[in-house]
Amino acid sequence: MKSQFVTPAALAAMSLALSVFSGGCSTTYVVQVDAISQAAKVADSTPVAMPQSYEIRSNNPKMDESSLRYKEVTGYVKTALSGKGMYEAPRAVKADVVVDIDYGMDSPRVKFETISVPIYAPTGGGVRYGQVPVYDRNGRIVGYQTVALREPPRMEVVGYEDRVKPVVVYEKFLKISARANQESVEGRAPPEVWSVNVSAEDESKDLRKYLPILASATADYIGKNTKEQKPVKIKEDDEVVGFIKKGI
Repeated sequence: MKSQFVTPAALAAMSLALSVFSGGCSTTYVVQVDAISQAAKVADSTPVAMPQSYEIRSNNPKMDESSLRYKEVTGYVKTALSGKGMYEAPRAVKADVVVDIDYGMDSPRVKFETISVPIYAPTGGGVRYGQVPVYDRNGRIVGYQTVALREPPRMEVVGYEDRVKPVVVYEKFLKISARANQESVEGRAPPEVWSVNVSAEDESKDLRKYLPILASATADYIGKNTKEQKPVKIKEDDEVVGFIKKGI
């Protein structure tokens, strides 16, 4: 049998095909969304106008509002708000609401996951008998001889077992909330209009990669009420992610 060799051109073609195939795959993120809206609590028969103008602030005193990361996040939030018809109020105009933002990554923690592990065992194999030709001095077949042929066993999956695996995870979060832009009364903060808290917990420590994903999750829930925390799936190539990254 002739040996087959792969030419450099063929190897390059195969590499290109693999890169195109892998490029078509999109990562799916599962984020947790918890949204509250005072307007959403009002009966459906009573329409409540959403505030239109806003001013962005940080409610975290440790956050540097002059940092590039903060400006990047506020850009994502502004884009998400624009999708709801909201706009940043000029300095000379008093905004309807003050939008507070907070983001970051919590300390790592260990959680335990149950995974299914395949169990392998040897199957088959043994001895079988077969006929092999017998040749004379001139290379002609003059008969056949029975010989024992030993076949090695094959390793096959015979079942699965559950195992508990410790995993170090990091929670990335983005919190945005809107309060009425008015003075505090008797030390009480102005009433909250709506809030959206989004988080993603997994083994990744790359907060920057997750920030547009988290901001994308807020876009659909501004001014809505989820009643409880709910999981939401977002793909890296979703239209809303591209909208958030593009900015306004």
